[in-house]
Amino acid sequence: MVNSKEFSKRLQKVFDYYELNASSFAEKVGVGRASISHILSGRNKPSLDFVMKIINEFPEVELYWLLNGKGNFPKSEVIPSSPISTKSFPPQEKASIENPNTKNSLSTTNPINTTHKSGATAQQKTIERVIIFYNDGSFDSFTPNE
Repeated sequence: MVNSKEFSKRLQKVFDYYELNASSFAEKVGVGRASISHILSGRNKPSLDFVMKIINEFPEVELYWLLNGKGNFPKSEVIPSSPISTKSFPPQEKASIENPNTKNSLSTTNPINTTHKSGATAQQKTIERVIIFYNDGSFDSFTPNE
């Protein structure tokens, strides 16, 4: 749940960063001035529509930071994380590229064994779902067709 008092402080930081007052901020976001006043005073909590208008209008505002205070503002100050280690991934076979000038010949390739044997038992693992998270807070979910 969003803490209205803390949300108001973060909203004030957005005002200061963009050098806006509550009235000009309301106009830029497309909400009534009274809405801003009520949120700043703690009378009303911010709606999802209000939060999304802020995120869409001000790209430097990070959704998670605005709602929970965790993260960075502005986004440009985000410190890049360390790269993912490739040691945790099994080595893959490299495919050779055939010369297109050769005669039409079909070659067969052996499929890569994707099962991982741990201990005395082996389990066949399959992908159930892939979820992609975007930096604007949205996501896509993909389920493989069998």
